[in-house]
Formats: sequence, structure tokens, C-alpha cells
Amino acid sequence: MSSSDDKKNSHSINPAASQEGISKGLANYGDRGFSLFLRKAFIKGAGFTDTALERPVIGITNTGSAYNPCHGNAPQLIEAVKRGVMLAGGLPMDFPTISIHESFSQPNSMFLRNLMSMDTEELLRAQPMDAVVLIGGCDKTVPAQLMGAASAGLPAVQLITGSMLTGSHRSERVGACTDCRRYWGKFRAEEIDAEEIAEVNKQLVASVGTCSVMGTASTMACIAEALGMTVPGGASPPAVTADRMRIAEQSGTLAVEIARKRLTIDKVLTEKAFENAMRVLLAIGGSTNGIVHLTAIAGRMGFEMDLKALDRMGRETPVLLDLKPSGQHYMEDFHHAGGMATLLRELKPLLHLDAMTVTGRTLGEEIEAAGPGFKQDVVKTAKNPIYPQGGIAVLQGNLAPGGAIIKQSAANPKLMEHEGRAVVFENLEDMANRIDSPDLDVTVDDILVLKHIGPKGAAMPEAGYMPIPKKLAVAGCKDIVRISDGRMSGTAFGTIVLHVTPESAIGGPLAYVQNGDRIRLSVEKRELSLLVSDAELARRQAEKPAVVPTAQRGYRKLFLQSVTQADKGADFDFLMPPMTGVVPKVK
Repeated sequence: MSSSDDKKNSHSINPAASQEGISKGLANYGDRGFSLFLRKAFIKGAGFTDTALERPVIGITNTGSAYNPCHGNAPQLIEAVKRGVMLAGGLPMDFPTISIHESFSQPNSMFLRNLMSMDTEELLRAQPMDAVVLIGGCDKTVPAQLMGAASAGLPAVQLITGSMLTGSHRSERVGACTDCRRYWGKFRAEEIDAEEIAEVNKQLVASVGTCSVMGTASTMACIAEALGMTVPGGASPPAVTADRMRIAEQSGTLAVEIARKRLTIDKVLTEKAFENAMRVLLAIGGSTNGIVHLTAIAGRMGFEMDLKALDRMGRETPVLLDLKPSGQHYMEDFHHAGGMATLLRELKPLLHLDAMTVTGRTLGEEIEAAGPGFKQDVVKTAKNPIYPQGGIAVLQGNLAPGGAIIKQSAANPKLMEHEGRAVVFENLEDMANRIDSPDLDVTVDDILVLKHIGPKGAAMPEAGYMPIPKKLAVAGCKDIVRISDGRMSGTAFGTIVLHVTPESAIGGPLAYVQNGDRIRLSVEKRELSLLVSDAELARRQAEKPAVVPTAQRGYRKLFLQSVTQADKGADFDFLMPPMTGVVPKVK
């Protein structure tokens, strides 16, 4: 462009001319005209012309990190998004945010989810953009981005990084991280040796990308599409495929469209969208973490999660997706089977088909546009499901007055109606010190109880998947009932009760369970009961009142002061608006 063209566009220095694009959210120097003049001077230092700066500005979150192999394809995705934005006439602007990886976050990734949501929200507010493409994949990144974007209120498109490819160990197909846990269990049980566990370690993660099973990352990918926040088909393409790159390009193009239409996120994240997402969570045998994250995202929109209604919904929503850990397949198989379109087509009678999606079309219209489907064996029919009810059941009782959950589709049917003796670990250190001791007083009929790993107790780590005590593992035990106020990975399996609320660190009943107490679990009756009298429980509480954890400084202090319980999404209380509705509205 000639210098005369730049002069012709110089009127755009006037901030009153537009409150869109590069003119949005000006830094405050006391003179709006000067603020825009200064901004344009600096951006022109990067070689931009006035013509480029007059286009809709599309932000692109860059969550690439050397510490995050799940986001190892972020540079390629960013380039594809930029291509889509420019093809549609927009101006792409990528910027970095916090990147969280499950295995590289101390004390755990959940501790940083809310911080990433704040980082995302504030950068969306602070920087000029008309819409944003959110690039996320590893477990806590997608919910953090949706939480932040929900609070910021901009038009937004979620772009999933995609799942990793599967590997092969001695002709057996393997993938992270259900097979990680399965092989580690074999190693602990002395079924395989150190040489073989080192060998399989090289094959479990065959490429960059998120876990290849229905763990939390895959769950949140499916939920994002069910919410209407992705390009149709955006949940399932593996990270290193051309399909994933095309989805990225389409995400950039779509972001320009929604910027022009001003299709803000509140028009997509409605009560109907959240109910659809809950149906999908139940039907895919999704991660138990999905409940916490959905609750937090809904909370940012002013909707409160009704766990009892969710459980009623689960009784009529079968598990249809044959993926590990509830089934046998992997995410790339789901993609080859048609991905979310195949699942949504089967779920149509249970969905709100009039829910708006980020495309500007309804969910029902997108399902129809995907075509009639084809023969495949990954998504089952409602008449022939993987499991007759939803993957997750909500429990209540005197041990969990605020509720607890169990992934029934990945549990041992023989243990889901069980009464046993409590074997108690007071905290993570206590468990680590004693779980492998030959002197541990435990049998296969007992119930392991781990305290103080809730939101305030330990930032809610995925330690709810307690290892089988060594003495039982070597004797052949593959599962035992386990109860905690923490979480477990969506890739995990077993008869494991999680998210016990209120947590032990704030004086919940779990804090007062003692070795030898009897506990009754009945998934059929949705019951979790400590078989101790109310009087005895009250005596224990009076004898040892809770001392809620605190910190002296920094983010940890903010976290402990502000984090809510699991049934409220473990979000920060000051980030949540007043509640204006309840989801789901199932009667």
C-alpha cells in the first residue's frame, strides 16, 4: 500500500470513530486521542499498515510451552488459525497465557486452573480484540479458558489441541493414560519387571497431544463441542492430523464471522447448552472432573448446578461411547467413527436441539448438516449401550451431606453394593508412608479412606485414585473401594468415590472417620453412609474441631481464602456472579 493510502486512513486516529478493533479498550493517559495515537505508533513498529489495523481484530491465545507436550502442536495451530482469520478479512493477534500440564504442575494442575482463568479473562479485557480463539487441550486449560471467556463476555471459539496417537507395546495397542495406570498396576503387583515398565514407558505417548482415552482432556473437548463452543467436529481430530489443522483454519474464519455478528458467548452458553453438555458427559462415560469444570463454567454464567437433577438425568442417559476406561477404543477411533456428530445423532431425543452454537446455527441444524451417519462400532445405540445409565452417579448420606460422585461405568459391579471396614489415611504423606507397608492392616473387603485432599486441604489433587496396597496387589487384588474428598484422573478406573463434600479440611464428616468404622456404599440407592451414630460423630467433632488451612502470602493465600467446595466448581467465590438459574432443570 502506498503512503498516500496510509494518509487516507489517518482519520482512524480519532478514537470516537470506532470502539471496535484496534480502538477497543484504550490505555488511560487522560487523552483518548493520544492513547490511540500511541497504540498505533507502537503497532506500526511491527510493520502493520492502517489498512490492516482497520480489520476486525481476532485474539488467539498461545498456550504453547516446553513444559506442555499436550500443546506441542500449538505453533502449527496458531498459523492455521491466522490463515483462517486473514482469509475471512480479519487481523489475527496471538498472545501468550499461562499453560498448564497435568504432569508438570506442582502441587497439582487444579491449583492453577483458576489462575489461568483469571489470566485469560484479564487479557481478553485488557487487549483490543473483537473475538478470540481459545487454544486449549490439557485437562485444566479448556475449562480455565471457557471460565475466563464466560466472564469476559467476548465472542469466542474454543479450539482443542487434539489427542495424541496411540503406540504399540509388544503388539498391544497402548495409549495414555489408562494404559499408564494399568501397566503401573502390573509393575506394583510384580507381574512385569523394571525392564518392561521402562519399555512400555516409551510407547504410551506416541505423539504430542492430549490423552488418547476418555480422560478429562477428551471429556472437555466433547463438552466444548456439546456446549456449541467449537467448529462442528472440533472435539475429536488427533493433534497431528490434517483434520486438526483444517479445524484450526475454520476456527479462525468463524471467529471473524462471530465478531461481525457480535455473537457474544452468553448467547451460546445458555441453560440449554449446559444441559446438552451434561447429557454428553453422561453418555461418553466422561471424566468425573467434568462435573467440577462444568459447574465452574456454568457458575461464571450465573447458573447453579443441581447435582440431584444431574443424577436423575443420568438414570435415563446410557453410556454410548466405547472408549477407555469405560470401554475399549481410543479417541482416534472415535474420530474415524464420525466423532461428536455420530454421538449427538444418537442422543437427539435427549437434547435441546434449539440450543444456539457458535456457528450461529442451532445444535439440531448442525446435526442435520453432518449427514445421516455410517456404520461403525465405537458409538453404540441406545438399545445396545455400553452401560445402561450415565457414567457418573451422585451419592449422598451422612458421610457426604453435600454429595459425592462415583464413575459407575468404570467401577467393579461387585463392589458397588458394599459394606466394609475403614482403613484411614489422614493425608497424602500418611498414605505414601504406609500404603506399601507389609504391616498395613487391610483386606480386600475393606474400604480405603483418604482425608484432607479436597480444595482447601490440598488443592484437590487427583490422588483419589489411591494405589492398591502393595500386599493386596501382589496377591492379585485389582480393585478395592476407595473414598476421598479429592479427584481422580478421567483416565483412571475402579470403585472410587470422589469429591466428598464438605471436605475434611473444613470439618466435613470425612474428617472424623476412624480406623475400623463401618461404611456402606450403595450405588443403586445412591448412598454413602458412615455407620456411626450422630451422637458419636458429634462427640468426635467437638473433641477435634477443624483447623482450616491458611497461607501467609501469594497465590496460595488467595486460593485458600477464596476456593469453593467441589459442588460449586472449586472456583474462587469472588469470580462468580449472583446465581440467576439452576441447571439441569430435570424433574
